[in-house]
Amino acid sequence: MLPGRGYNEISVGDRFESAMTVTETHLVLGAGLIGDFNPVHVNQQFAQESRFGTRILHGVITSAIIGGPMGMVFHGTAIAYLEHNCRFLAPVRAGDTLNTTWTLVEKIDKPAHGGGVAVMEAKCVNQEGTLVAEASGKMLLRSVERP
Repeated sequence: MLPGRGYNEISVGDRFESAMTVTETHLVLGAGLIGDFNPVHVNQQFAQESRFGTRILHGVITSAIIGGPMGMVFHGTAIAYLEHNCRFLAPVRAGDTLNTTWTLVEKIDKPAHGGGVAVMEAKCVNQEGTLVAEASGKMLLRSVERP
């Protein structure tokens, strides 16, 4: 597998897109991984009576689904994921397909690291076009030389 994009290969305005369908497994494993067994996530009977009408995905797992693809875009060139912030705007349910678009909004040169920081913003919508979350992140990247 070739390395992901290097700091010297990206420009402000670049966009990166990903999509993933949330499954029942995301809800169940999410509860176990983070230790949050709030009934709105794990108890269908309780959740049916909630404002959501069904169980919803943990915000932390939604955030991870949004941020995860950055590891693929910059695999092998990322030095560190420095910051990630997420604002949740609508519930995510099993069966929803999350479409995330990241946009590079700023580059901060870091010559001592052989690259710089990519400052990114994301919008995540479900299959109906509902904006479910907005995110921002900063990734420290190295520059690469291609043959």
